[in-house]
Amino acid sequence: MASKQSLSIDQRISQRLSAQQLRFVRLLEYNAPELEEAVERELEDNPALTAEDDTAVVAKETPAYYRHAYNRSSDDYGDYDFSPPNAGETLYESLTRQLAEKSLPAAVRHAALYIIGSLDSNGYLRRPLPNLVNDMDFREGVHVTLGEAESALKVINDLEPYGVGARDLRECLKIQLEHLPPSQQRDDALRIIDEQFEEFTLKHTHRIISGLKIDKERVREAINLIVSLNPKPGASLSTDQDASNIIIPDLVVSNEDGQITVSTLNNIPELAIDRSFSDVMTSLEDNGGKEGSGSSSKEGSDAEADNPSEVNNNVSEFVVTRYNDARDFISILKQRQQTLLTVMSAIVTIQKDYFQTQDVYQLKPMMLKDIAAITGLDLSVISRATANKYVATAWGIFPLRFFFSDTIGDDDDKTEDNSEQLTNRKIEAEIRNLVDNEDKLHPLSDEKLKQLIEAKGYEVSRRTVAKYRDRVGIPVARLRKDL
Repeated sequence: MASKQSLSIDQRISQRLSAQQLRFVRLLEYNAPELEEAVERELEDNPALTAEDDTAVVAKETPAYYRHAYNRSSDDYGDYDFSPPNAGETLYESLTRQLAEKSLPAAVRHAALYIIGSLDSNGYLRRPLPNLVNDMDFREGVHVTLGEAESALKVINDLEPYGVGARDLRECLKIQLEHLPPSQQRDDALRIIDEQFEEFTLKHTHRIISGLKIDKERVREAINLIVSLNPKPGASLSTDQDASNIIIPDLVVSNEDGQITVSTLNNIPELAIDRSFSDVMTSLEDNGGKEGSGSSSKEGSDAEADNPSEVNNNVSEFVVTRYNDARDFISILKQRQQTLLTVMSAIVTIQKDYFQTQDVYQLKPMMLKDIAAITGLDLSVISRATANKYVATAWGIFPLRFFFSDTIGDDDDKTEDNSEQLTNRKIEAEIRNLVDNEDKLHPLSDEKLKQLIEAKGYEVSRRTVAKYRDRVGIPVARLRKDL
């Protein structure tokens, strides 16, 4: 059978981003600290780029309280020092210091140090001891028996803060209780942890009373003691990750006498092209941009090259490349800053009532397409501009995504001017307000929350109430009940 060949032509349309567009996309995705690092790297890598020293002016013009998450004006605190506190002793340092004061066999001490290094930031040991024993054997070359590792863990359990080294919450609470002075309240609490822990987590108080056969008052006191314990003992000490948890806003929104203004907030200096590179470029342009002269010929003589013309061309190419990179970076950086200002200004335009009143009820339904309609920017650009970015206001720091919210209900329920549209923010605020003011002896169920919200004129389902109650971190009614 003879083979048959054929030729076909397909027509396809594709779009590829240029190198400059890709660079812009990357800069747009950076938040304030990442952008500052990117600018520093560019200044180090490109000799054609220079920075004008105007950071002092920026710091002077920017109110200090805009740079802190829980901010107020300077008049509220007077001489209060807003500088970050000195980093305290970390959990690892505290435990190893206490361990050094104990006399232990070498194997137990080594196992204890390894276990301490394996604790998470809350002080819990998440990996099984046999796995850690194997790790010490294969990675450290130190043979430790499982019994020695268990002895090391018991030593860690006696270190402060009490509760570190626990494998789960139940063990963590029990360790803390065992280090309290003996009392009936403590003994009852230990019995609840040992015998009725599941009922305790589910707040089935009547089952605890019948299971332990003690009166309601003793159960109340024991539970109060348990809930006073620290479920995350390791978090009470500083960690190496504390510095990374500081939020640095990218933008500032201020309201002065009803006039809302938007500005960027960063420590990026004013960038410019180095004068020597500008002079060389001017010289190259005068000579047609092909032949190097002046400083380029000097470079060639210093190098003592066999072919001065080739050296001059290489120098010219280096200067042109660095000059263009610096010029493009400055242009892209300005475009990035302008894009953020444009997007934030559009957000303020839509959510003007909120920025004037600080009332979450005034937040209007807003999506990416609404910002695109005002700015003319692509949805992907707006998405990148609002991701992981924060804005500072006089009443706090918020992620840009905070101002976006969906509309609850069908389109038929909306009014023509959208004045009565119900957003998820309003639902969350209503639920939070109702739960804060409920009777904790008889907490509101999701069905009751639904009825109360509907009484205010909002049509929502019980499923919607449960969804947004869970989103704001409010547990179900049974878990909110007090004795």
